Amino acid sequence: MEAVQSRSVFFVSLGCDKNLVDSEFMLGMLKEHGWSITDEEQKADAIVVNTCCFIGDAKEESINTILEMAEYKKSGRCKVLLTAGCLAQRYQQEIRKEIPEVDAVIGTNSYDDIVHALEEAFKGETYENFHTLDGLPSLHYRSITTGGHYAYLKIAEGCDKHCTYCIIPSIRGSYRSVPMEELLAQAAELANAGVKELILVAQETTLYGIDLYGEKSLYRLLDELNQIQGLVWIRILYCYPEEIDEQLIQAVKRNEKVCHYLDMPIQHANDEILRRMGRRATRQSITDTIRKLRLEIPDICLRTTLICGFPGETQAQHEELLEFMDEIEFDRLGAFAYSPEEGTPAETFPNQVDEETKLTWQEEVMALEQDIIFDKTADMEGQAVWAFIEGKLPDENVYAARTYRDAPDIDGYVFVSGADRELMTGDFVKVRITGSLDYDLTAEIIL
Repeated sequence: MEAVQSRSVFFVSLGCDKNLVDSEFMLGMLKEHGWSITDEEQKADAIVVNTCCFIGDAKEESINTILEMAEYKKSGRCKVLLTAGCLAQRYQQEIRKEIPEVDAVIGTNSYDDIVHALEEAFKGETYENFHTLDGLPSLHYRSITTGGHYAYLKIAEGCDKHCTYCIIPSIRGSYRSVPMEELLAQAAELANAGVKELILVAQETTLYGIDLYGEKSLYRLLDELNQIQGLVWIRILYCYPEEIDEQLIQAVKRNEKVCHYLDMPIQHANDEILRRMGRRATRQSITDTIRKLRLEIPDICLRTTLICGFPGETQAQHEELLEFMDEIEFDRLGAFAYSPEEGTPAETFPNQVDEETKLTWQEEVMALEQDIIFDKTADMEGQAVWAFIEGKLPDENVYAARTYRDAPDIDGYVFVSGADRELMTGDFVKVRITGSLDYDLTAEIIL
């Protein structure tokens, strides 16, 4: 049998940025143990699919991707197909029965078993491993896939909220914070490797440290991260509104590297819908938090996500959500049609909303947000801001860049012209906004 060192692996990471961090740790472990990473499916001896199943569309994408990759066992070099992540954890009894081409399966808390799993599968052994959903896998040997100038730092695993529409606690376990010293070591290592923007992620970042230190400690983590040399920006995603307190607001305000940007998924604004979702916030408490943030940090950029067509939602409740959006004017917003997930309480709720209505409401939400964003981008004209260069447009002397208001892959771009030098991805430049292109901006180089 050929040596492990000569084998190559093709990796597919689906779903959220938290899943991507798991994938990067798996890639790092494989490289450390002599595997080569290929970007060509045909040339891979093994293929790994790190799956997602948060909503129906994600589940369908994961299954289709596994089936697509299974074809390379016929048309390519692939000898072993391994599935990992959320779909694997959720359907651990069914996945190999339904897709027999899968040779190995590892769960969400077992990704540090990736090397052993592949080695066993190459011996012809059927391999499955689902560690209990407590503790944390190994946090060593990470291979960054985001281009080098930004990276995600997963500060906790699991969730204790148990929202009625969400399957995450059953496939990721209870909330477990990564010890602060471990996070600071990871962050320093990333900064030494050239990472300039650190993006904090978890199922919920705002509860960081509650299990380890007896209090919410995200503010302390920000104070420590702000001192790491080489970092330019620290961005926070997945903040639950009811957990945003004065200590966190002041930490964002006082630490110059912390972006004035918060991702704050509220899901709805009607109190009855929020109650049946199992959320802890109310329309008034969300409003109060947003007013406080904008009072303390006037240039803060607020992103949210909404669910349209939750079971029992009425036309009046949907219109209340639109009214709330019009009042608050979120800077960034995404909306999803409700997806009933098996095993969640909401799946059994009466008065499920039909698909056509859900999609209509989603379209109405996004149409309103489009108007809000177009007005906000137009208001940016003339402002001077710092931006990271993300790449150059082909055949033009124009660069795509991101300001502090733009998280990678989910927000817009600013298209920068007038550079008197060749710019590289990851360069940090000062620009003046010259106009808007719907969701995006145009700018010229100042510095």
